[in-house]
Amino acid sequence: MADFRAVVIGGSAGSYAVVSRILAALPVDYPVPVIVCMHRLKHVRAGFIEALNERSNLNVVEPYDKQVIERGNVYVAPANYHMFIDYFGSVSLSVEDQYLFCRPAIDYTLESAAKAWRSKTVGVILTGANQDGAKGLKAIADAGGYTIVQDPKTADVPTMPQAALRLLKPDAILSPQEIITFLKSIN
Repeated sequence: MADFRAVVIGGSAGSYAVVSRILAALPVDYPVPVIVCMHRLKHVRAGFIEALNERSNLNVVEPYDKQVIERGNVYVAPANYHMFIDYFGSVSLSVEDQYLFCRPAIDYTLESAAKAWRSKTVGVILTGANQDGAKGLKAIADAGGYTIVQDPKTADVPTMPQAALRLLKPDAILSPQEIITFLKSIN
């Protein structure tokens, strides 16, 4: 398996359940950090991270601005903030205008991860009702990273995976269980 530096996951409608399953399956000694950008209600903060932490073997956090990204952690974009990954491997948060009616924007997180980690990035697009994430996943593909799209047939809302598939030919189109199996194979 390639020497990856991070797994970056984007999702919207229906993705919470898939992300929960992924985090529950990853071992406590997972070798790379996991960055998650999901469309969330901007005024609902209580309980979201806590619920993910209850299922995860890894430490799930909403990062603060300039927090250094480290293995053993899952970094979830805070509600109503765009989350960028900078060249130094830390988080930059922004309240710039919404993108495709969203903040956080999945494209911003994936595109910045592609610039920071290039071919060492695994990008995953999950179920969702928006086209956000397709351009970001293409940026990861263009940088030589590994790209995964959830099989639209297994998505609660197939719009987001279908948008990605219209823009690029990913390395893999997988069911949630197959995504978990792949991610667990990273060493």
